[in-house]
Amino acid sequence: MPLPRYRYPSDTSDLEWALLKALLPTPACQTPKGGAPEKWPRRRVVDAIRYITDNGAK
Repeated sequence: MPLPRYRYPSDTSDLEWALLKALLPTPACQTPKGGAPEKWPRRRVVDAIRYITDNGAK
């Protein structure tokens, strides 16, 4: 069962995500060396980092 998706003011907009996505390295699972698939979508990870940066760990 997927987690519910909440929207927060600190979440990335589509325009911000388009700019950030280009700056992230290629996932290891898509390289010739290989690797495990990512467990969480990258955009949600970035949103989580921005949420903690904006609100702090209370």
